[in-house]
Amino acid sequence: MELLLTVLVLVPILWCIDGYPTGAHSDACGPMIPRHVGAYPQHTPSPYSVLTNSKMFYPGYPVTVTIAGPQYRGLLLQARSHESNDALGSWQLPPPDTKFLNCSNNPHGAMTHSNPNLKGVTTVYSWVPPDFHGPIYFMVTVVQERTVFWVHLSSIHVFRGSGPPPGPVAGPGRAGAGAGAGAGTGAGRAGALATGGQSGLAEQTSIVALVMSFLLFAILG
Repeated sequence: MELLLTVLVLVPILWCIDGYPTGAHSDACGPMIPRHVGAYPQHTPSPYSVLTNSKMFYPGYPVTVTIAGPQYRGLLLQARSHESNDALGSWQLPPPDTKFLNCSNNPHGAMTHSNPNLKGVTTVYSWVPPDFHGPIYFMVTVVQERTVFWVHLSSIHVFRGSGPPPGPVAGPGRAGAGAGAGAGTGAGRAGALATGGQSGLAEQTSIVALVMSFLLFAILG
């Protein structure tokens, strides 16, 4: 009985000490603060930056996000607006050693780590914007080690773009341009060949006229 009581007491303690090695819990979606017993957020300047591949977003067109800085073991990453703490948009296929986290009733509303393996700038996250008109920003909590982490790190603001969205629509354009260029080149080559053929025919006509003039001169002479 004493052994059973000891196990029942130690298991929760050990779980709290280890933190969440397989990812953040949904309870952390709002505050974005790890619940590591005996550990507190760093107050020193963060060595991490949240980078995006664009300053604009278009609904349905992915924006890529990276965490620049030293390698890290854990994270909680969301897109937010200043209107609320709700997680916006949806994240695409998680990169290695990460997974989705259900935030704001959205199964793909946030990204977190799936294990304590090291991650770095080669870990790229892809976010799909919703039909939202206000500016958004990306907020992340980065865990370097269990007791060393920085919270509420923000990216620049990303604004909704105006006009037609870039990206996929450029694909057919490039193909069309290539086809047009190829057709133009082919037409140019065909034109050059036609010009060469007309020149040869003119030369042959001149020779025939010269021969006929010579024969006529011989007969009359």
